[in-house]
Amino acid sequence: MNAAYDRLKARFARIGALNEAAGILHWDASAMMPPGGGHARGEQLAALAGVSHELLTAPQVAEDLAAATADGEWDGANLALMRRAHARATALPVALVEASSRANSACEMVWREAKADADFGKVRKALTEVVALQREIAQALGAALGMDPYDALMDGYQPGVTAADVEPVFAAYESWLAEALPRAEAIQAQRPAPLPLEGRFPVAAQRALCREMAERVGLQFSHARLDESLHPFCGGNPSDVRITTFYDEHNPAKALLGVLHETGHAMYERHLPAGFARQPVGEAAGMAAHESQSLIVEMQACRSDAFLGFLAGRLRQEFGLSTRIACRENLARLWRRVGRGFIRVDADEITYPAHVILRFRLERAMIGGTLAVADLPQAWNEGLRALLGIVPPDDAQGCLQDIHWHDGAFGYFPSYTLGAMAAAQLMAAIRGDMPELDAQLAKGDLSAMMRWLNLRVHGQGARLGFQDLLRAATGRPLDPGDFTAHLTRRYLDG
Repeated sequence: MNAAYDRLKARFARIGALNEAAGILHWDASAMMPPGGGHARGEQLAALAGVSHELLTAPQVAEDLAAATADGEWDGANLALMRRAHARATALPVALVEASSRANSACEMVWREAKADADFGKVRKALTEVVALQREIAQALGAALGMDPYDALMDGYQPGVTAADVEPVFAAYESWLAEALPRAEAIQAQRPAPLPLEGRFPVAAQRALCREMAERVGLQFSHARLDESLHPFCGGNPSDVRITTFYDEHNPAKALLGVLHETGHAMYERHLPAGFARQPVGEAAGMAAHESQSLIVEMQACRSDAFLGFLAGRLRQEFGLSTRIACRENLARLWRRVGRGFIRVDADEITYPAHVILRFRLERAMIGGTLAVADLPQAWNEGLRALLGIVPPDDAQGCLQDIHWHDGAFGYFPSYTLGAMAAAQLMAAIRGDMPELDAQLAKGDLSAMMRWLNLRVHGQGARLGFQDLLRAATGRPLDPGDFTAHLTRRYLDG
């Protein structure tokens, strides 16, 4: 290694610190900031984005990248990722970066009101500006990197994965779904209907139980917070992780399952390689990798029969529920119920990918210029009808339900289903290594499973690409067959 690489490491550490500050400001905007602070917050985030961009695109960076050498696999990967980050950044003028950040913040504030009023017209103008800027960014990145514009956006969330990779996977799943969903519904109809969790569930008690479950997964609250927001998320940085949820006094599942999901994300962040903190190789391997970690906790482990038996006991203890309601069998019927719903975040494992497929196709069309923002509600309704045979009654339950596009996140949605598929593949490997896993989950003990993930996924940072990470952990690149096999066992067998 040489002086040029040392200078680059120092520069990227500074950029990393600025990005961490922006992350806390984003968290605050969703969890704590009063509504009147939106404009100022947008300016603050735009300024930080601009400074980070200037640091990354300064002439000295190109000179140091040309002169830098690095020894060893980790430093070599770090240098390669630095070059990738520089290539993406230099494709974009700082004015465009700041304008996009400013437009995203403004649109997010308008979206909150539009969603509450189920009125797409209120956000159409702001979203049109966001999409126009994202198209400009996509075209600039695509030209500089030799990629399709939409692929260039996808590459920012999950490097190495393109629309051409995703299309056949999604098409195959759509075909599987057309046959499997009616079968799952028919099997479900032959079984007893689930008993609802009736009564009032005080927020304070829910919050305490959510915190306990996060700690059982392994989250240490000396380095984490649990707060409330309109849309659950995980933010912050590896030493200061912020997870959020929302509480419903008549339905504790929303908060509880949301926290388990976000804790999976938080555990990834907390166990990234500390020796490369604030360096590109010390970051997560991409958003599909990240989603695999939230879904392996929430869906694979915590909605398993074994863990549901444990959780049923805790619900009886905390809320005085009867054994008829708070038992493994009823929780499985309740929380693994298949249904054709409008809301992505409430969807079951079988239909959830359909929601992602819809968004993938729509956002790709918007970036490609074949779908105008003004036509989004109609295209949304037609797409959902084709996939699931239902049409939302209003835009709040349709194209306004997600924050992502209104915050400028285009190319992100495929990561959700790729992550679900990777989670099933990782869990299959864990079960192969740990035949005692169900006995541990039945005690509410996820520690051995998390140690396996810490070693094979979290601690690898971005050293390996998504496919190579799966190869190293499971012996194979992404294999969607593990996901459909998991769904078949859980919903179609017996």
